Amino acid sequence: MKDIFTVMEFTIKEMVKRKSFIISTIIILLVIVLGFNVPNIINSLKGEETKEKIVIVDNDNIFEGNLDIIKNTITDYDVEIENYSFDQIKEKIENDGIDFALIVEKQENNIKVRYIVENASMYTKVPQDVINNINSIYTGMQISKLGLTEEQLNSITPNFDFSIEQTEEEEASGNILVMMLMSIVLFYAIYFCAYQVSSSITTEKTSKIMETLVTSTKPRTIVIGKTLGIGIVGLLQLILIVATALICANAFLEKELLEAALDMSNITPYLGFITIIYFILGYFAYALLYALTGSTVSKPEDVQSANTPVAILAVIGFYLSYFTMMNPTSDLNQFASMLPISSPFCMPFRIMMGLASGKDVAISIAILFVTILIIAKVAIKVYSSAILNYGSKMNMKDIVNIFKTK
Repeated sequence: MKDIFTVMEFTIKEMVKRKSFIISTIIILLVIVLGFNVPNIINSLKGEETKEKIVIVDNDNIFEGNLDIIKNTITDYDVEIENYSFDQIKEKIENDGIDFALIVEKQENNIKVRYIVENASMYTKVPQDVINNINSIYTGMQISKLGLTEEQLNSITPNFDFSIEQTEEEEASGNILVMMLMSIVLFYAIYFCAYQVSSSITTEKTSKIMETLVTSTKPRTIVIGKTLGIGIVGLLQLILIVATALICANAFLEKELLEAALDMSNITPYLGFITIIYFILGYFAYALLYALTGSTVSKPEDVQSANTPVAILAVIGFYLSYFTMMNPTSDLNQFASMLPISSPFCMPFRIMMGLASGKDVAISIAILFVTILIIAKVAIKVYSSAILNYGSKMNMKDIVNIFKTK
């Protein structure tokens, strides 16, 4: 156990001293800070926002002076009610800063609304909120003239209460945006931290550091120690990124926008604990796979090609969980929460949505744990045989021969 901690400590020191790690962490944090400041930056560049000016003309007195109500109901526009001729409106649009005008005219069987703009190609349709308000005012006027009782009025203007119901027994609850963002962060943390294991092993083989390590401790100890060391650094980096994002969100975003977009009501201590468990297990699964691929090459330039199968596996697992979130009650989503390559990204969010029972979580963790043990056994065995191989890259046939001969 002491040797494991020694390798782990050595790995942590090597990781945090790397310029690539320091620079990438700083860039990520800066991007987060700038990202949450985008609305403030846009507002500062725009300066004070001015409302579009509208002139509504009712020369025929169709609305009997009731159009003034629009000034109080439409807050997105600067509304003026005037009796202008078409030529006066044209002059004001071209010279006096009026954006557009509505001319209401009474015809034989209907009411015509003329939408006057400077260039019709820039305005494809009449603002719907303005039309809705005009229509509501006119309808209210006509109803009041009919002298209807309150009961009669309610019978023709009912309040419809809309609700969404589903036929499936399972009901999902939770903010899909929050789930997807957390899935992306979790994938980034697991994938890129695990990738460092392969890179680290290959780099040390190239610099002959591995020879010293192998002579002083067992290969199994090296694999476990390096995996733990890089995992701890990755977990701390993940915590730093999430903490920075939460601080920036609360500091720079409006409270109403934050509550609407990032509903955290389903984030519980239990969910946080389970998410950390899946991060650790998911990281170990992919890190050991990368340790396996890293030990089969002896040159840093070969790492990328050796890691491609594992990278493809990770991407498939991520997208399987990511896209099944669109239909979280589907059988495919449940399958993704059990499959070892996708369960670290999927199961925490089934829990968030209230779809995963304690039994489901236990089975998923057990499958993932057994998978890790199998991968670890294979990785350590291949690592032990291939770690001092400085020749060509090992292929699948070479790996199979290792198991045949030992």
